[in-house]
Amino acid sequence: MDWPRSKAVNAAGIRRQQQEFCQLLDRLKAAHFNTVLLQTRLRGDLIYPSRLETFSEALTGYTGRNPGYDPLAFAIEACHQRGMEVHAWLVTIPVGNTRQVKLQGSRSVVHQHRNLCKSYKGNWYLDPGNPGTEEYLASLVQELVTHYDIDGIHFDYIRYPEQAEQFPDRDTFRRYGKGQSLKQWRRDNLTRIVRRLYTDIKAVKPWIKVSSSPVGKYRDTRRYPSRGWNAYHAVYQEAQQWLQEGIHDALFPMMYFKGNQFYPFALDWKEQAAGRWIVPGLGIYFLSPREQDWPLDEIVRQIHFTRQIGLHGQAYFRNRFLLDNTKGIFDELEESTYPTWAIVPPMTWVDSIPPSAPTRPVLQRASDDRLVLRWEKPEESGASEVLYYHLYGSNQYPVDTSQAANLLAIRLPETHFVYQAPVAWREPRYFAVTATDRFGNESEPLALNQPAEGELHLLNQGDELILPPETHFRFLILRNANGEEVMRSRYLPNLSLTRLTSGFYTVYGIDSLGSETLLGMAVK
Repeated sequence: MDWPRSKAVNAAGIRRQQQEFCQLLDRLKAAHFNTVLLQTRLRGDLIYPSRLETFSEALTGYTGRNPGYDPLAFAIEACHQRGMEVHAWLVTIPVGNTRQVKLQGSRSVVHQHRNLCKSYKGNWYLDPGNPGTEEYLASLVQELVTHYDIDGIHFDYIRYPEQAEQFPDRDTFRRYGKGQSLKQWRRDNLTRIVRRLYTDIKAVKPWIKVSSSPVGKYRDTRRYPSRGWNAYHAVYQEAQQWLQEGIHDALFPMMYFKGNQFYPFALDWKEQAAGRWIVPGLGIYFLSPREQDWPLDEIVRQIHFTRQIGLHGQAYFRNRFLLDNTKGIFDELEESTYPTWAIVPPMTWVDSIPPSAPTRPVLQRASDDRLVLRWEKPEESGASEVLYYHLYGSNQYPVDTSQAANLLAIRLPETHFVYQAPVAWREPRYFAVTATDRFGNESEPLALNQPAEGELHLLNQGDELILPPETHFRFLILRNANGEEVMRSRYLPNLSLTRLTSGFYTVYGIDSLGSETLLGMAVK
């Protein structure tokens, strides 16, 4: 997220830091982004209060200083208010360079768990081959999952460092690697850690999505070589095995390449996904003239290709280049690539049973351009089950909830919503709402309004409107072509139109709850 830039050194600084985050989210929401990967652990330091590690320097400018609020809790609430998922992005194996470890002092991972750490080329790393590393990371994840309502845990850098051949773990290998090659032992170490963390997370909150960001090329493919930089051989990530074993829900491969170093490897991830999600990370920072000065078309082609082969979305690194609109990337996504909302698909391999539909629909007009939509929680849903709602609208009845173009809002936490059309004449005639559980399973839709029987029998004889004699409606409203209310009356089967000027009018019935239903058109 490239946040924060401002520092929380006092009350004003806290406000600026929080406002900065909300402004980032508002822009992402405008472009229909649905998930944020928030860097929560950087290099052995955190953006939330913990008994295990210290506060990050990024928050206040000083390592270990309390920012005066809980940034992670704030970020989670801000994302959820905007209908976005938030995944805690944890840098897993690296724990800081020499400077960072020194600043962290007695609370550094190196100081507290020196036996778990290895120094390599000026940086400190947890040793994946030491069983204590698995235990330490498990305790860190347990604390995070228990105390925060996060939607996902994302493991970054869950691998050995670059040029890992000389990583100083021969002593650990001699102790724990009997009967194995060094290379396979290292792969097994990472897989063992992933398996443990996945199992522990699911035992506490099975709906949390577990993912990681492996190197973007898994290994040489039948089509093209990886030129030596790949997940499997270079850094010992057996990431495709994690999917096939069922100890990962998604991968965000770091596909910061182009041409033949991108397309064949994207297809390889797709072919080995084992029914789980692949969301390629696209290297939009290469658009910058200070980087590789890619043309915008390079990223656009990658987006189209990943859609064509059926991958599950796109991620963008880094957010700063996105919101700075480098080469027009933000405009492209907002105006062309993501014109509608997209719902995060359900984790059917964990739970595939949808909740029941919401009940008791109410639709009320608050003003000429605003509608208040209400419903109630499904009756048989357990009291502890957290539900969200997706709202749909269409001019066709019933509303087709399989069409993304009909989505008006996603992940609504409340059982009411005020809808305001971008322009009055684009307001849908019909609305529907669905309930979703924490696994993403979506209920059947509840129609919030529907065509009345009278819509088929409404007759217009010049100065008189003839309606069905018996209905549940108590009042009538007529609106002109601009959507302005021009007449309100108690319900009458014969309604005089003599007070109206010539023109076209829409006729609405209002029931005892104040819910409006479109009855039809009248011509004067």
